[in-house]
Amino acid sequence: MAVTVNPTEHPARAARAAIRAAAVTGNTAGLAHGYVQGNVAIVPSAVADDFARYCAQNSRACPVLAIGRAGDPGLPELGEDIDIRADLPRYFVYRDGEFAEETHEIVSLWRSDFVAFVIGCSFTFEHALIDAGVPLRHVEQQRNVAMYRTNRRNEPVGPFGGELVVSMRPFSPADAERAAAISARFPTMHGAPIHRGDPAALGIADLSRPDYGEAVAVNADEVPLFWACGVTSQVALQSARLPLFIAHAPGCMLITDLTHESVAA
Repeated sequence: MAVTVNPTEHPARAARAAIRAAAVTGNTAGLAHGYVQGNVAIVPSAVADDFARYCAQNSRACPVLAIGRAGDPGLPELGEDIDIRADLPRYFVYRDGEFAEETHEIVSLWRSDFVAFVIGCSFTFEHALIDAGVPLRHVEQQRNVAMYRTNRRNEPVGPFGGELVVSMRPFSPADAERAAAISARFPTMHGAPIHRGDPAALGIADLSRPDYGEAVAVNADEVPLFWACGVTSQVALQSARLPLFIAHAPGCMLITDLTHESVAA
């Protein structure tokens, strides 16, 4: 739902407060304009080091912005008041690698051995594209970006592996060049596209049937661009078949106090 932010308040903190109050229960795209949002993965400390190494080996899809301390729901380097247990509109809970439930907070599930990871999100370069006048169809249609599992295997580390997930956005040929150049300025937010053109080269059979998010039309005169996507981390966690892990619901991100300008190369 739409949220009115008091202009005298810090926009990111005001957005998090609205999320905690359940005034926001869906996609966070467009909230706290100018501030970085992040994918979230919460894992037991016993596998946290392996997961950190996995993210480092697959940093295009999983660029880490912050790693919390075991049992601590705060992430002071991303925001003084952050409570990872309640600052996302929706969480996905997985048991033994399978989706188990969706919830609006995880206070009752929190454990002393949980470690929170925050991973860069494409919303940052999307803001930059919009500011530069490059249209984004899924934003215009108020849809979550389309995301697809590919045939590209990630570099495995410990129990973590799985396939790369990509997000897709269609552009005119001229805008495709601009989009690639602008997104390249944000390497910790997935950077430049990893592929353009034929989706079959990534093992994607039908762009109208994304694995996550919502489809948008790709017109005959347009070029689809594909970026590495942070949902890759969830695929890796599922492949490890952990007894329990928690992640953001796609599109329902953590809003941080970092500005887009602070993460631009």
